[in-house]
Amino acid sequence: MKKKYGLLLAMLVAVLMMVVPLSNQHAQAATDDSLEKIQKKGVLVMGTSPDYPPYEFQATVNGKSAIVGMDVKIGQKVAKDLGVKLKIKSMSFDSLLVALQTGKVDMIISGMNPTPARRKNVAFTHTYYQGGYDIVINKTDTGKYKNKDSFKGGTLGAQTGSTQYNAAKKQTKNTKVKGMTSQSDLILALQSHKLAGVAMEKPSAEAYVSNNKQLAAIPSDFNMSASATSSAIAFRKGSTSLVNKVNKTVDQIKKDNLVKKDYLPAAGKYLKTNTVNTSMGHYWKAFLTGIEYTLIITVCSVFFGFIIGIVLALARMAKGGVLKTALRWLATAYVEFIRGTPMMVQVMFVYFGLGLFVNLPALTSGIIAISLNSGAYVAEYIRGGINSVDDGQTEAARSLGMSNGETMRFVVLPQALKNIWPSLGNEFITLIKDSSIVSIIGVTELIYQSNIVRSDTYRGVAPIVVIMVLYFILTFTASRILNYFERKMQHD
Repeated sequence: MKKKYGLLLAMLVAVLMMVVPLSNQHAQAATDDSLEKIQKKGVLVMGTSPDYPPYEFQATVNGKSAIVGMDVKIGQKVAKDLGVKLKIKSMSFDSLLVALQTGKVDMIISGMNPTPARRKNVAFTHTYYQGGYDIVINKTDTGKYKNKDSFKGGTLGAQTGSTQYNAAKKQTKNTKVKGMTSQSDLILALQSHKLAGVAMEKPSAEAYVSNNKQLAAIPSDFNMSASATSSAIAFRKGSTSLVNKVNKTVDQIKKDNLVKKDYLPAAGKYLKTNTVNTSMGHYWKAFLTGIEYTLIITVCSVFFGFIIGIVLALARMAKGGVLKTALRWLATAYVEFIRGTPMMVQVMFVYFGLGLFVNLPALTSGIIAISLNSGAYVAEYIRGGINSVDDGQTEAARSLGMSNGETMRFVVLPQALKNIWPSLGNEFITLIKDSSIVSIIGVTELIYQSNIVRSDTYRGVAPIVVIMVLYFILTFTASRILNYFERKMQHD
């Protein structure tokens, strides 16, 4: 099954749950209106990670990229039986459980297995699919490997934290087990001979093998429990009425054998369609969309980050009474805290943490998080620039009758900006690349789009080369523009 949410996200959930009022939890337990809420809202938001064919993956449908697969079919069936519309929200698998617990999604259908550990945090329906595990290898190694015991002295790969990863660690001897975050990365590592094999679910293994003639699948022979090889739908804890209603749909799907009769064959058709044209030019619209969102995030973050930076810099330099001292300490604490925590954690906290109180879209959350992060660094650039301006400039302005505010606005800041322009330009270039972090919450920037193309085409290297070139074009162009204005400032 897919990987469990990592230690980092587990810690984040713990923090978020601590800030949720206990009275709300007791109220939910006392009155379960989960089914009524969904039907009243008229929309059922399904969270999924579309990198796991044939469960869920991206495909080109009528010229547009869409999320398809057997899990999507199940989601559509559930929504239809509830009498509501289905809305699919894409994000990394590690983020799904946090998204469910913070209300970003109403349910998870993403090849998730109902393990005892997960049942402590979410409610599961009856299982809708029972699978197994294979190991994908390079076809040239078919005679060399037979099962998990054949990899002694070699390296076996699996998704980090997944049940097959844990099984490989426990049930193999003298074998190095390497974890990665996505199936496409694992297949790329396999084809570049960094891995000898990749453990994954049988349907996924069959999907990759049927669409890549260089790969083959062998039995894993892992000793797995039923819960570790089955899939179920996850809902928030306490959603008893909703789970009971959806269980009727799940039972009907199993009774009519819809997964094998309809849903898997339909997914197979999309898998074949994906490999009809795998040229990178065929996906120019996806890359163009990625460039658009990357630029939107970068430009907005630079603008707001600059404003935040000015405020923080002035606050850090404030001198005098108690209020100014408090502002100085607060600004210093903010800068140190932001610079001392990873931007990825900040993005997740804004999206999921603020999601407890305000339901912010992923793009907005990404811009807010990157702006707040950029502001801390810009504040130090500006503070350094202000300090670099000779004190005589301030004294001259004051002697002309300018107030402190006018002196700062018309004399000091313009000169400081000229001095720190290279540093601000470097921050802009850095933000173009750092915008890729927001792909973890489902923002369709360049990294996200490249993962879509990799999922569509089963080609690992080509999409990476394309986005490397695109990032270089963006950063090089921005660098030339910034250098032009820097020369203009020097001449002035």
